[in-house]
Amino acid sequence: MSTTVENITVQTGWEQSMYAHIRRFSSTKCPRRIHCSNTFVQHVSTSTSSSSGHVANVQLAPQDSHPALVSGPNREPKQEEAPDVDVWEILKSARPDEYEKIAFNYGITDLRGLLKRLKKTKKEEKKSEAFAKKLDPAYQVDKGGKIRFVVDLADPTVELKWYKNGQEIRPTPKYVKYIFEHKGTQRIMIVNNCVLNDDAAYSVSAGDEKCTTELFVKELPVKIVKDIEAVKTTVNERIELECEVSEEGAQVKWMKNGVEVPTGVRSRYRVKSEGTKHWLIIDDASKDDTGTYSLMATGGTTEARVQVDLKPLKILQDLQNVTVMLGQPLKLHCEINPGNVPGRWYRNGQLIQPNDRINILHRAKNHRLEIESSSIHDSGDYTFVPEGYTQSLCAKIHVIDPPKVHLDSLNVPDNTVVIVAGTKLRLEIPISGEPAPRVVWMKGERVILDSGNRVRAETFADQTCFTIEVTEREDTGNYKIVLQNEAGEDTGSVRVKVVDIPDPPEAPLVPAVGGDWCSMTWDPPLYDGGSPILGYFIERKKKQSSRWMRLNFDLNKEATFEPKKMIEGVPYEVRVFAVNAIGVSKPSEPSKAFVPLAVTSEPTMLVVDDVTDTTVTMKWRPPETIGAAGLDGYLVEYCVEGTDDWIVANKGLTEKTKYTITGLPPESKILVRVRAINAAGASTPRTLQHSILVKEVIEPPKIRIPRHLKQTCIRRVGEAVNLVVPFMGKPRPKVSWLKEGTAIDPTHVSIRNTECDSIIFIRKADRNHSGKYEMTVKVENHEDTAIIDIQIVDLPGPPQYVKIEEVWGENVALDWTPPKDNGNAPITGYTIQKADKKTMEWYTCVEHYHRTCITISELVVGNEYYFRIYSENMCGLSECATQTKDSALIVKEGMNLKNPEYTDHDFKEPPKFTQPLINTFAIAGYNATLNCSVRANPRPKVIWMKNKIAIIDDPRYRMFSNQGVCSLEIRKPNPYDGGTYSCKAINDLGEAQVECKLEVKGGFTFYELMQRGVPLHLIDKYMNEAKNVEAEK
Repeated sequence: MSTTVENITVQTGWEQSMYAHIRRFSSTKCPRRIHCSNTFVQHVSTSTSSSSGHVANVQLAPQDSHPALVSGPNREPKQEEAPDVDVWEILKSARPDEYEKIAFNYGITDLRGLLKRLKKTKKEEKKSEAFAKKLDPAYQVDKGGKIRFVVDLADPTVELKWYKNGQEIRPTPKYVKYIFEHKGTQRIMIVNNCVLNDDAAYSVSAGDEKCTTELFVKELPVKIVKDIEAVKTTVNERIELECEVSEEGAQVKWMKNGVEVPTGVRSRYRVKSEGTKHWLIIDDASKDDTGTYSLMATGGTTEARVQVDLKPLKILQDLQNVTVMLGQPLKLHCEINPGNVPGRWYRNGQLIQPNDRINILHRAKNHRLEIESSSIHDSGDYTFVPEGYTQSLCAKIHVIDPPKVHLDSLNVPDNTVVIVAGTKLRLEIPISGEPAPRVVWMKGERVILDSGNRVRAETFADQTCFTIEVTEREDTGNYKIVLQNEAGEDTGSVRVKVVDIPDPPEAPLVPAVGGDWCSMTWDPPLYDGGSPILGYFIERKKKQSSRWMRLNFDLNKEATFEPKKMIEGVPYEVRVFAVNAIGVSKPSEPSKAFVPLAVTSEPTMLVVDDVTDTTVTMKWRPPETIGAAGLDGYLVEYCVEGTDDWIVANKGLTEKTKYTITGLPPESKILVRVRAINAAGASTPRTLQHSILVKEVIEPPKIRIPRHLKQTCIRRVGEAVNLVVPFMGKPRPKVSWLKEGTAIDPTHVSIRNTECDSIIFIRKADRNHSGKYEMTVKVENHEDTAIIDIQIVDLPGPPQYVKIEEVWGENVALDWTPPKDNGNAPITGYTIQKADKKTMEWYTCVEHYHRTCITISELVVGNEYYFRIYSENMCGLSECATQTKDSALIVKEGMNLKNPEYTDHDFKEPPKFTQPLINTFAIAGYNATLNCSVRANPRPKVIWMKNKIAIIDDPRYRMFSNQGVCSLEIRKPNPYDGGTYSCKAINDLGEAQVECKLEVKGGFTFYELMQRGVPLHLIDKYMNEAKNVEAEK
């Protein structure tokens, strides 16, 4: 006999400790009853001892005596009955030298731990006074089965209570999970339909005594029924791996090379399951998808190899060798097949990256490398390597360039180099040319050689050097440079003047200091170095720093200067350099230290925020410049118009940029100014340019409905609705809401109003919230209203009735009626499924089907089918489906079926607009679109008109018609484009027309209309209409 325990689900804390140590035990080789680990025996003993007060003997009974523990759906057939074996009694009666032999014969793997537990069992068990027979130490049952707990009472009158994990089990008349029976002195509790939650410790108490047992619920593993098949394909193809398991709805895991496959929204992998079948789908395979794919279930694993290879490469046009002049554009072009293969470009083995000068293009089969302006460094061997292939395309590029001497690199006026006598002169002049040119230096008719000691000329790859080790007055003169190569010749001339630098000036003086500036003066140097003083360089530094900063990069001609952009509150020092044609002198002595400090600039953007009969509220922005002294606050002053008496409005400084002046006489006119105050004093005031009339102005209310709320606002059931509607008006308007003419219940819809907007909020919308909500904004006798349409949609109900109209051949005709509940949204389609009567596994035949009748074909002859249909709207499929009451039997061959006669249905109908045009507001300069939908058969001709004039070949309009939806797009409209637009649909059976009004906001001036080319008579008409509209307002 073989008994197996595995896959035990842990429910409680002490069970986790036990289940983690339960091992798989079997008695395939041993004729005895059980073969178990000592850990399992220890836990059962401990559990029993703690609950009943003594150590119970662990004895696993035969199958017929304890079916809950040893039975299972996959057990082997019983060969023969063997006598019960009590391992504990054998160990108790055995000598210590026989323990190892007993452990070997009965498969005990942890003898030491078992002997430790055995020492604790050497106590005599107390005889129970309440129980004649207690519960067994442990029971086992398969998931979904039932188990019986039986105890025999010594006193039948004792009150008996059953417990699960310490909680009392009470019988209920409607709940048949637990059944309690009495048979003489026996008390029986039956647990039906066991699940994993029933895996627990059970106990029964009779008076003061209690006995305990353990119930183990075994979950069957999910096995692989059909393995994955190996796939070999090429890139860009579809890969579909299929596997079938033994249980529907089983949890499986797809792996690639031992790593779980990601199946998120943006993943390339899609996982699909239907019944017991599972699929892994890769729509657009790439080479990276090659690998070993596997599916893991609780009862096994299956794997298969997927090989994705590249398509063979064909070279349609190879690269060509190119010779190009320096600075000219360079283009390389090749064609390969397949066209969707990317590639990389290399120059002399180095990868080429695209930049502002290099452009790499890939269009289908064409690959291009374009260089806007070639350089010498672009010469070399070019290679194009298609990604994933070993083949490559090669070409040579040769860039030629005439010789040129770059004297501008000397950065001296008239190419005259001034050098101090006694110093070394080294001129490094860049040269260019391909191939490298020959260079000759000359002074007059004398050629300067590269072997000279004091004066010599040297030539390198990209420059020529002229060196005078120790300059002398006789070295002054013109030096000529001659460059020659096979592409041409170039010459240049350099003049050398040997002079000296001047002495440093005297220490500068700082007579005046500002917030971030100062003025400084100094005396010219006593010795100018033999050359007139050209100007001065000025430097400054912080006193604590040693880093000097140059203030002028152009020579300062005068002996005065004004440094700026200094940090307030920081001490500075300045110094001066004298410059002549030779160079820059040594620096002068630093000036005495000085500290810049100044007031802030004036406040900015002073405007009136609000006016009442006695108050005026002003607001402004902080000063653009705030010095090191910081900003302490603002001082607000006002005076009555016609007087010069400025009155301080705020007693103390205000740190805010908004202040309300109170206590003003009504209907008076005042002027207001604001100063910024810091430690350096008050800034210049910012004064309002015009006077303010102290009188409250009534502004009529105006609701500004956002564009997305001008149409129906659609939300799903359960979603939150949060709509913000801004409005204007002074004083603060009063806002009220109505739904369908009645007041809104605040317990269902929350309304919050502020000074400038109103918010309608529904935390969890349901279909009762659908309707038209009317918002009213009122200021005294003025008011404005707006209507917002809210539609709450939900999943539809199933079709009302589905019946089988006819069965012929391999076809079945179905007919059904639309659902009674459409979910407050139009029905967009139906999903039809079929199921074989033998398996009753449902498969989808058609999705998104629009009609209420269909013919299902290609059915298997001899099978009998049921059908069911789901409804679908914008929210999705209905929660349940309507199934046919009868089944459709597909008749086998040899049976004659008389086909009924049908009359063709006439689908022709005149045009009818299912969605009319809606009055629209557009913003000048932004595209506007008008939409409507029409139904007709045959297909109608659609004509768009503006003010009853057909729109034909006008580039400012674009017309679209798709599946009956007609759209007119107006590109960047202006107020002239406003008017009445209509859409007319015509076919042989009739015609239909809808129209709407378009108003374009944001007018143009007369000059702008002239620039746009609008005729004069239309401009005159537009200007008159604009004046009439303003007059009506």
